[in-house]
Amino acid sequence: MPNKYIKRILEANVYDVAIETPLDVAAHLSQRFSNNILLKREDLQPVFSFKLRGAYNKVINLNAEERAIGVITASAGNHAQGLALAAQRLGIKAVIVMPKTTPGIKIRSVRHYGAKVVLFGDTFDEAYGHSLEIMKDKGYTYVHPYDDPDVIAGQGTIAMELLRQYTKPIHALFVPVGGGGLIAGVSAYVKYLRPDIKVIGVESEDSACLTEALKKGRRVTLPEVGLFADGVAVATIGKEPFRIAKKCVDEVITASTDEICAAIKDIFDDTRSITEPAGALAVAGLKKYVDKTGIKDETLIAIDSGANVNFDRLLHISERTELGEKREALLLVAIPEKVGSFRNFCRLLGKRSITEFNYRYADEEKAHVFVGVRLADRESELPGLMAHLDGKGYAVTDISDNEMAKLHIRHLVGGRAQSVRHEEIFRFEFPERPGALMRFLHALGNRWNISLFHYRNHGAAYGRVLVGLQMEPTAKSKKEFKQFLQELGYRYWEETDNPAYKAFLS
Repeated sequence: MPNKYIKRILEANVYDVAIETPLDVAAHLSQRFSNNILLKREDLQPVFSFKLRGAYNKVINLNAEERAIGVITASAGNHAQGLALAAQRLGIKAVIVMPKTTPGIKIRSVRHYGAKVVLFGDTFDEAYGHSLEIMKDKGYTYVHPYDDPDVIAGQGTIAMELLRQYTKPIHALFVPVGGGGLIAGVSAYVKYLRPDIKVIGVESEDSACLTEALKKGRRVTLPEVGLFADGVAVATIGKEPFRIAKKCVDEVITASTDEICAAIKDIFDDTRSITEPAGALAVAGLKKYVDKTGIKDETLIAIDSGANVNFDRLLHISERTELGEKREALLLVAIPEKVGSFRNFCRLLGKRSITEFNYRYADEEKAHVFVGVRLADRESELPGLMAHLDGKGYAVTDISDNEMAKLHIRHLVGGRAQSVRHEEIFRFEFPERPGALMRFLHALGNRWNISLFHYRNHGAAYGRVLVGLQMEPTAKSKKEFKQFLQELGYRYWEETDNPAYKAFLS
């Protein structure tokens, strides 16, 4: 039963390396959402993440023989840093297997603490499998990032602090979820002492392994996970965390990349600190919960779990923030190709601010424009705006949720080639590491003429390419291209029928 964790948590030895983090009032969020919103600041730990707690609690409990041989783990970064520091303090050898897609800031930090880093695979699960092979070969003790009772108990000390720091009624506690170690330790402690408090997990929607497990009543392995929120990019919830979560977690909410970006900005506005995507997950879930329930005048607490983010990723985050906040809409609008049309269109937008306007001459009758419009609330305002424009004779398409439009088209409007024949469009994703783009170009070779190519590096875990290829519409050509895609092994989407492509590039 989860109750057995109470003694473990109370006796957990974490404060040799960890600090008791503050519980800060998020003044702007509280005012905006009409609730008392607090942030548990685990981003202020020595390794800028809560993971130090569980790692140290595991290592301090090893016997002399286990310490002498050394420890090993697999981690996307935060657990790695925690274990590296814990091992350094105790004079123990540590080997850390990390996915090749791990942000460089985390890799450098692990090496700084003296651990040996082995880069393997593109996901946590691939790194994990390799770490097990090394463990069997060398005899190291495995320190699992989340599926271990000592690790879970170490993370549970956050709840112990939190309930001591705030003794008034709490409506809900929002906890980010990756493999589940944090929510297991926190929920076990909270539900034992304060069962009236709702414990709500928050997952990235493209790594929602707990959500799927709860739906099916058993642990499942996701076929793939998104890497934007790399700290929670786990395909299978831990066995022990899932056992606890089934009993102690009230609800799980998922958040999109844009919603996470907006939450990063919210935390910055209140604390002047920048979290990593996984660190802002709980705030993103809290905001969705308030929107869904309409709750007011309650105390809501979110765990800000970490701040290990590459600086160059901030470009991507800032670009998506307003969309995630639903304060911007992207529109595809057809306007008459005549003098004064743009001015007339802008007049119809009233006092709304235009955040983006991309256009290129297409023909004598009609022009397509890519428009960004700032709104106070996209969901409530946009339907009326689109109806207003439509009533004035403008054909309008909302492309605010069109991934290709947000990633590529906004930067490519004006790239129309009138003479291109038999053009087909594909969007590719591949792990962002040295040589990946060249591998793609080399594989493509000279078999097809490239009629469009757009590559944009956001500092994210995945590189993204939009490609236009000219190929004859024959069965042989189609078969050859299908074989090429299978050999390449990258994720891809055919975008030839995408309305944004047809309007701006076709």
